[in-house]
Amino acid sequence: MLPSHRSSLRAASYALEDRIPVRKIGQSHGEAWQEAEAQIFRRPQQKDEVLVPAVVEPLLVWVISGEAQIEECELTGEWTKTEVRTGSFFLTQTDAPYLMRWQADPERPFEVMHLYLGLALVKRAARSLGLNPSRLRMRDISGVQDAFISGVLTGLTAEIQTVHSASSLFVNGLLESLTIHLLRHYAETHSALTPRRAQLPAWKLRKALDHMEAHLAEPFDLDFLAGLCGMSRFHFSRSFHNTMGQTPSRWFVRRRVEYAKELLCQSDKSVIKLALTIGYESSSHFAQVFRRETGISPRDYRKL
Repeated sequence: MLPSHRSSLRAASYALEDRIPVRKIGQSHGEAWQEAEAQIFRRPQQKDEVLVPAVVEPLLVWVISGEAQIEECELTGEWTKTEVRTGSFFLTQTDAPYLMRWQADPERPFEVMHLYLGLALVKRAARSLGLNPSRLRMRDISGVQDAFISGVLTGLTAEIQTVHSASSLFVNGLLESLTIHLLRHYAETHSALTPRRAQLPAWKLRKALDHMEAHLAEPFDLDFLAGLCGMSRFHFSRSFHNTMGQTPSRWFVRRRVEYAKELLCQSDKSVIKLALTIGYESSSHFAQVFRRETGISPRDYRKL
């Protein structure tokens, strides 16, 4: 069985992976990666909008190859634009979800690494610097170049892609050096940090999302989801909203509509049959929900 901190890292990475349409081309594995989780992705050239869930652990995203225009915004804010190229990195440890979209140069593959740093690693590194871990949080960084970070992540990328078992001594040395560098240059120290809003633990988020994904054609059941996570309706709903930026029922409806879009493009089922397939009792109700979410009718969407 995975240690609890490692299980949390893996669940957090999968939760984000589920939200972003990518092709995974590398994954950390083995005993060398007890305190971090790393994935390498090839992203599509364009994505209009992705909801990125809140993350408890520091998340570093590093551009391995390609160039892109990336835009980010808070759920109620304005879009900010960043031009990135090979070596650019993003850093976040946000307690609120946000939106992201991008347009990459079609001439080169757009490949990125996602690196989650375990809280135990971060706390140990902070204490080695004489810092109080409870007073620290990583700043949000977008599209910055840092030669030291690129050097360390180049080494970690090679270790992920090696045909041999990863070296614990090598991986841990790089991760500890990287974490100390991040704390020295990109962390904020506060006399009293604002308490983080209650969030759904990563493994519970994974449970809830997986269940809803597998039961899109069935009625939404908040009581079952809360029970699945061992929480009350109120605490589950609040924690889910703090983590995903929307209520569980809202996520369920939006995912149903996304599934409907896939079916409209990939099958020639009539709209009424398609509505029944994804759990709506009438085509009119389905069309009403679809139009509210997309701005057009199912039939018009199929013609696009």
